[in-house]
Amino acid sequence: MRLVVADTGPLNYLILIGAVDLLPKLFEHILIPAAVHAELSHAEAPELVRTFVRENPSWLEVRPDPPLAIEDADDSGLDEGERAAIALATSIGADLILMDDRVGVAAAYRHGLAVTGTLGVLDLAARRGLLDLGNALTRLKATNFRYRPEILDALLAQHRQTR
Repeated sequence: MRLVVADTGPLNYLILIGAVDLLPKLFEHILIPAAVHAELSHAEAPELVRTFVRENPSWLEVRPDPPLAIEDADDSGLDEGERAAIALATSIGADLILMDDRVGVAAAYRHGLAVTGTLGVLDLAARRGLLDLGNALTRLKATNFRYRPEILDALLAQHRQTR
């Protein structure tokens, strides 16, 4: 089993577009630090996300926040969830961290972690025939997910070529 840690962003968006059930199919088990759980449970999180977290599926495991050993100056732009997710992933030797925020992704790379985000999860699921990428991206565009349109266009073009 691969050790996979998730930050708030990918879980939030996969829940919002009805694709969160892809995670156990792709990775079996996902770990999140308590800080990420708190962000997903926060009163300002979408109701759909808060409901999902309250139901706590068996494949999603909340771990205590590890001591924050990542205190270098380059990590000053991280929020609490990103910092805790990177610390957890580093402390357990995770195979992968799911993260969208560019500052967080850069920090994860600096700490030697393999990273993919919401688009990477959707891409992998589409390659395995688990979802229609075009439909998933249409649903994602209806959220507040920030993306560069050329990335989505390139991803869709790549999938059209492989069909």
